[in-house]
Amino acid sequence: MDSAQPHPGLLGGPVVDLAELGRVPLDAALDPAGGKAARLGAMLAAGLPVPPGFCVTTRAYRRAAADAGLDRLLATPGTPPSRLRAALEAVPVPADVADAVRAAYADLGRAHPVAVRSSATAEDSPEASSAGQQDTYLNVVGEEAVLDAVRRCWASLWTDRAVAYRQDHGVEESALGLAVVVQSMVAAEVSGVLFTADPLTGRRGRSVVDAAPGLGEALVGGALDPDRFVLETATGRVLERVPGGKRTEVRPAPGGGTERVRRASRADRLCLTDEQVRTLAALGARAEQLFGTPQDLEWAIGTDGRVLLVQSRPVTTLYPLPPAAGTGDRVYLCVSLLQGLTRPLTPMGIAVFQAIADGWLPQDAGPDVLAARYVQAGMRLFVDATPLLRSETGRWFAVRMAHVADTRSEAVLRSLMADARFAVPPSRRRSSPAQLLRGLPQLGATPHVLAALFRPEAAVRRGERAEQELRALLVVDETAPAAHRLDLVERVLRREVVPFLMRQLPAPAAGYVWLGLARWLLRPVAEPGELAGVLRGLPHNVTTEMDLRLWRAAVAVRADPGSARALREDDPRDLAARYAEGSIPTALQEVLRDVLAEYGHRAVAEIDIGVPRWSEDPAHVLNVLANYLRSDDPERAPDLQFARAAEGAEALAADLSSRARAHGALRGALAARALRRVRRTAGLREQPKFTLIVVLTALRHQLVLVGQELAAAGRIGTPSDVFFLDLAEVRAGLEGADLHEPVAARRREYERELHRRRVPRVLLSDGTDAEAAMAAGSEADRALPPGTLHGAPASAGTATGTARVVLDPAAAHLEPGEVLVAPSTDPGWTPLFLTAAALVMEMGGPISHGAVVAREYGIPAVVGVPEATLRIATGDVVTVDGAAGTVVVHPGGSAAA
Repeated sequence: MDSAQPHPGLLGGPVVDLAELGRVPLDAALDPAGGKAARLGAMLAAGLPVPPGFCVTTRAYRRAAADAGLDRLLATPGTPPSRLRAALEAVPVPADVADAVRAAYADLGRAHPVAVRSSATAEDSPEASSAGQQDTYLNVVGEEAVLDAVRRCWASLWTDRAVAYRQDHGVEESALGLAVVVQSMVAAEVSGVLFTADPLTGRRGRSVVDAAPGLGEALVGGALDPDRFVLETATGRVLERVPGGKRTEVRPAPGGGTERVRRASRADRLCLTDEQVRTLAALGARAEQLFGTPQDLEWAIGTDGRVLLVQSRPVTTLYPLPPAAGTGDRVYLCVSLLQGLTRPLTPMGIAVFQAIADGWLPQDAGPDVLAARYVQAGMRLFVDATPLLRSETGRWFAVRMAHVADTRSEAVLRSLMADARFAVPPSRRRSSPAQLLRGLPQLGATPHVLAALFRPEAAVRRGERAEQELRALLVVDETAPAAHRLDLVERVLRREVVPFLMRQLPAPAAGYVWLGLARWLLRPVAEPGELAGVLRGLPHNVTTEMDLRLWRAAVAVRADPGSARALREDDPRDLAARYAEGSIPTALQEVLRDVLAEYGHRAVAEIDIGVPRWSEDPAHVLNVLANYLRSDDPERAPDLQFARAAEGAEALAADLSSRARAHGALRGALAARALRRVRRTAGLREQPKFTLIVVLTALRHQLVLVGQELAAAGRIGTPSDVFFLDLAEVRAGLEGADLHEPVAARRREYERELHRRRVPRVLLSDGTDAEAAMAAGSEADRALPPGTLHGAPASAGTATGTARVVLDPAAAHLEPGEVLVAPSTDPGWTPLFLTAAALVMEMGGPISHGAVVAREYGIPAVVGVPEATLRIATGDVVTVDGAAGTVVVHPGGSAAA
């Protein structure tokens, strides 16, 4: 209640008038009045049209909760929400609270119809709106009816749906309070909702209005199909008018309550005029300006034609806007998703990539040079792709890059190329190769790629030397001061990383050039998709080698009964803690130690320097080993399957070469040579990233030591807080700045973003999720048979099995033969591939990480399947066709059904 202290006269009692509440700063009003009431008061104070009323504060709720013994019930483990709800429904309203409510109700008028709405302290915040989680009662008439509605609102804080919502959003139950809003009832002729930003596409500056006759209860509850209007907020121009059926109408019932009336469809006429829609949008714009964020408002138009606002809350589902970048519309491509990462990056993780970019981008590049400029939005990394779209050469490059990396991004980029906002200006209709080279410095490796085509072994050795030299640069005296460590981190990121990685790029790049040549040479003889079989079981892939090393570790553990039993029965997190103490079975301790010595620098989401490595927390590795122990079919042993895949690929390469010779000896000889080079070098594609992770892990160690010094000086709370700062802030901390406040704010934002399920792959500067905008009204899925999902073919073959939806691999339980369904994957996921029957991913294209590894393991894979983790449930029986790019979800859990 500390927030109420500056205004004890207003907020000290159990009831406060909404108009009086508006005199209190919004932040101070949130705890005593809850989000809904505080915002209504603020709108009244700002002159927005809001029905009069009063708020029964959280003081009253907490008095009633104490009388009902809620603290005791909450302290009892396993108490169901129904018991808490029943206790509040049974408790009498405290006498002084009842008297205050009666007096405030009398001021509105005896027997005056009112709306009684819950207003929770955890409600209508930027983190979670809690929309519809607590109860509302309309057309309540009479003192006793109002008191009863207040008590039922209190109890609704503990409905199953409200409790589940709070748990999902990480809301602390012990700090909860509930206020109740009592407002004059609007006998609405028309009512509805207004969004000041398009909730489907995220586009700001575009208002969306849903409207229906009568009260808003049927519309909010989804019981009818409303009229929908879309308009440009700034100009008032109505862009869309979509009539709804409006077959159900809710009206106030005589004597109190509401009644539903079924009527013939009213789709023949709209229930709002354009002028009324513009009036609503203007009021919404004022509310958005007042609260500083897009709003979701409920409104009603009475019999006198006056528009009244009865509720306003932030639209919490919108993706955050990218930072402003001058004038004009911009297009941002999500690099995080292209790297198989849906979760947010820590601030230091973002700072690392910005530092790398600063080191290799042209320093004098203007806004339209074909240079990748990183920005962050929603704690994900985006690249400004606008210059690419405004250049013919850039468009050619962008489309081909997206085609192989993420096929869904390709479709979105092609749609934006038809958008007049991103047209190619006459001066950019033809871009020279020199311009492209200047804008994309990584193309500077082209001469080395050409050399690697003819001398692959030399290119491989050059890459190996680069890694050794880079590792040597990372060695630091353990007694070095923190400022010296930070200097090393910045120098390596800005000056050393890219040149060394560019020395590793030519060998695998040459392998894929040879693959393209082989595809051309084999065009007369190879079936569609057949050449992909040559990429199975590729040697020299560091990720494959890691997975097989983990399998061999599991085989070794299986031979020791005590170690195997510990893996099968104990929680991986407990085993990880005991490993640090040296108290797990000896065989398991030694096997894990050896694995971490080789691969302890890896992790899930490992491109984020802020993520702990396996060497710091081996729980994920232990879970992987436990999963492998469940595979007891010798024929499904991953090392045996990989060897078979390699043998099959070599045999296919020989067969394709033989077929090519039938069309000429030279063609056959060139095809054989190309396929040998592909097999020798294409597996090295993971090596540059592997080296980058080695570097990031070494730099992470230096930053942890810097964090220890900052924590010891009291400038941050714990050493890990250093990863919620950027490099400049860390340096400021070393110079004496207190960093507790920015760390706390970033941690809160990070926790919010961890819950976000949809991340736009292409984001426009006005907040539009370009893929969602493109898909609105799409007929694509309707052309598919029922139960069939479509994506991009990634690895040929067909498999039917039980689906296992995995959002986080760290604790995933995958039975041998199950179909892995994931949002995306990076190397930290790939140990799961060894026992999976097939792979389905929401992200990716033919050369995305998951697709490549699936082909090498010989399991069918379909990638780029929209909302796969939502449309497929764990336990569904699915058939994955990796050649056709389809996933069939079988009804009734049976492939034969």
